Amino acid sequence: MPPAGLYKTRMATLPPSPAVTAPQVSQPAAMPGKRQRWFEVSLVMLVAFSASILGSIYILKNIPDSSTQLTTPRLILGFLNEVTGLLLLGYVLSRSGRRFRDLGLRWSIRDAGLGLLVAGIAYLAYSFGYRALYWIHFMVFGSALTHMPAKTMFGHLGWTAVPYILINPFFEELIVRAYLMTEIIDLTGSSSLAIAVSVALQTSYHIYYGWWIALSLALQFLVFAISYALSRRAFPIIVAHGLFDLRALLQLW
Repeated sequence: MPPAGLYKTRMATLPPSPAVTAPQVSQPAAMPGKRQRWFEVSLVMLVAFSASILGSIYILKNIPDSSTQLTTPRLILGFLNEVTGLLLLGYVLSRSGRRFRDLGLRWSIRDAGLGLLVAGIAYLAYSFGYRALYWIHFMVFGSALTHMPAKTMFGHLGWTAVPYILINPFFEELIVRAYLMTEIIDLTGSSSLAIAVSVALQTSYHIYYGWWIALSLALQFLVFAISYALSRRAFPIIVAHGLFDLRALLQLW
């Protein structure tokens, strides 16, 4: 049996064991402060909708005007503007570790079916608003409410309109609805304020239709906004919006 001192000698000559380090876990990006979030919201809205709002005001003041025709160059520029807006939104979300999924963009059959229901309610709201405003206009001005037909205003749409029509529901509902409402609710705690601001902004760049039609559309947008405030799901309102855009495309084909 070896002497006990031999064990001590051998242990003393053994190399030290390497330190065991804990695996590195990436930390989620910190949420920006309130001031920075307000700045980012303003930046996204400015890039996404400032040109549309100014163009809508111009068209409203200059109807009838050929500038309302949706020509191929105009559709291409519109498509690029919407892609730019979505890319900017994706970048802003990534700065706080978020994705489009965090705004409620999740595909499911259930949400697609809910989108059909939202579209039906929104159509009824628009129809009710249009008829109510029709009678108000008649009672106040003594004449029927008239507006320029869509084909006269926008002209004939070809295949170049398809990419624009496909991306537009995602562009509008993710930015002016899901992102804007989410930020306002988080920063102020008021769903009512979020609904009001979202509907007002979306209505503002649709006034090229005329004030009466824009007010009718505001009721449609109100249904979208209330739906999002209640469910925090973006996909159903994207489906609903897409159905309205598809209907417009078929009318102008």
